[in-house]
Amino acid sequence: MKPTLHFERASGHAIVCGVDEAGRGPWAGPVCAAAVILDVHNIPFGLNDSKKLSEARRELLFPEIMRAADVGVGLVSAQEIDQINILQATYLAMQRAVAGLRLKPTLALIDGNRAPILSCATQTIIGGDAKSLSIAAASIIAKVTRDRLMVNLHEAFPHYGFARHKGYGTAFHAAALAKHGPCTEHRKSFKPIAAILAPLPTREG
Repeated sequence: MKPTLHFERASGHAIVCGVDEAGRGPWAGPVCAAAVILDVHNIPFGLNDSKKLSEARRELLFPEIMRAADVGVGLVSAQEIDQINILQATYLAMQRAVAGLRLKPTLALIDGNRAPILSCATQTIIGGDAKSLSIAAASIIAKVTRDRLMVNLHEAFPHYGFARHKGYGTAFHAAALAKHGPCTEHRKSFKPIAAILAPLPTREG
């Protein structure tokens, strides 16, 4: 199954954006959301769920989407995630992404089963990045944007291998954390990081 414009057309709304996020699960780095309003007469060929595309294909599609569509991107830092929790941070990233659009959408199609409060109507679609072309485009923008940011963070914090795993919890990442401890880009509210930062229990008696 490949994404289509079914949900966009069936909604009855004049201006529909697709919204998706990348980076809810990693131990480090920001969560990133993107909102995309497609031009139905100029849709880049090969749009699909970012997880079904190779990194090379995502990199090729990224500038095509940026040229052909109205795109907004929202980032929420690791520090903000620690302050408000990852669910609220994801909502905030989506709100920032929609606010970054040039046009004001009347409906936002959201990947998943929960939606943030936006300035327009919302419709959640489970597995939406594989069903809606607008959400598929948003998934590519969010994924590529975040991956590039993690590569940049690798330059500042080379010990952790961010360019390799993009902040996700791999064995390499865990070993680097055990050796070097967390950096400023680690999500200190996440259990693996919190466990490292927790004080050792004192022995009594």
